[in-house]
Amino acid sequence: MIIQDVKLFNGQHCETTATGTLLKQVGVELSEPMLFGLGEGLSFIFWHMKIMNFPFLGGRIKPDALTENICQNLNLKLEVEETTSKKKAWEMVQTYIDQGTAVGLKLDSYHLEYFTNKIHFAGHYVAMFGYDDQYAYLVDTVQQGGTVKTSLQSLALARSEKGPMSSNNRTYVIRSNGQSYDLAKAVKTAVSRNASEYLNPPIKNFSYKGILKTSIEIKKWFKNSQDVKGDFQTTATLMEKAGTGGALFRNLYRDFLKESYELLRLEYLKQAHDEFIAIADQWTQVSKLFCQAGETQKVRYINEASDILQKLSEQERKAMTLLQQGEAS
Repeated sequence: MIIQDVKLFNGQHCETTATGTLLKQVGVELSEPMLFGLGEGLSFIFWHMKIMNFPFLGGRIKPDALTENICQNLNLKLEVEETTSKKKAWEMVQTYIDQGTAVGLKLDSYHLEYFTNKIHFAGHYVAMFGYDDQYAYLVDTVQQGGTVKTSLQSLALARSEKGPMSSNNRTYVIRSNGQSYDLAKAVKTAVSRNASEYLNPPIKNFSYKGILKTSIEIKKWFKNSQDVKGDFQTTATLMEKAGTGGALFRNLYRDFLKESYELLRLEYLKQAHDEFIAIADQWTQVSKLFCQAGETQKVRYINEASDILQKLSEQERKAMTLLQQGEAS
């Protein structure tokens, strides 16, 4: 069964790509930066658990929250189902697809056959729009090929994988509830809430405090790493191409602020946009320095990255304060 009339979303980030595809089914067609902004997506986390081979640097809010916020801000109904049963998980998907409804899936990208970079990452999202006896037909990011397929066996493994950021075969669909939305109002609400959350992190691992913590921790990480090349080059790839802690999310938020300014003509949005131009460029530089550190094994590149991260912590705090004060005025 293949849903023939699905409009596929071309995106750079997995959750906005999957959710963007589902939104098109209910007549909502917005840019990826706008979806990221409406999802109140900008954040940061430095996360290291004993079961992890190396720290995770994340540049967005926690998994699932982005789609939840988008649906809330656009007056849409989000239906989420989870189960520990692989059989029930497949039956859920089958039912939706057979009814002509594309579904969002959260899974571990390690098992997807079209992925060439095989690392475990259980916070990955795809939209599924069809299946046959052998394959599931999916929408993934442009980097991963856009319209792709993977075997049903590999999909089952990916959906049920355990580990950091994993869910129990999480399936979601988006429905219209008959209410319209006011984009200008939604943008202002999202900007205000995102700025407030960013500027009030619950612990020092999050947002601008997390960036500052990372500037210290990467020196310890480099010193203690058993695989400097693998650790830092993999992290650089995740940061720059998969989003995580790097420039991709800052690019999306920068462009969201530009669209928001063009919609609302509020000066503080323009000022924050200008700040994020410089911020995004510096995150790209951090990724490059991680690559160089991995390739050369020289600590000077980590020290340079640390210095930039210290500056980025203050720059992001300043930019989000601009947005918070602007919304309050």
